[in-house]
Amino acid sequence: MIGVISVVMIFGIPIVAILTDHFQKQSKLKANMLKDELELEKLKQENYLIETEKMKLELEKMKLDQPKDEIKF
Repeated sequence: MIGVISVVMIFGIPIVAILTDHFQKQSKLKANMLKDELELEKLKQENYLIETEKMKLELEKMKLDQPKDEIKF
C-alpha cells in the first residue's frame, strides 16, 4: 500500500507540473492571440475610415465635375 502511494506521489507531482505549465502556455498564447486580433480590428477600422474619406472626396469631385456636364444638356 505504501509502495502504491509513493509511486503515485512520485509520478503525480511531475504530471501536475507538466499540466500546469501547459495550461500557462496556453493562456499566454490565447492572450497574445487576443492582442493580435485587437490590433487587427484597429487596423480594419482605420482602413475603413480612410476608404470612406477617400470615397467622400471622390464623390465631391464628381459633384463638382457634374455641373459642367449638365450645362451641355
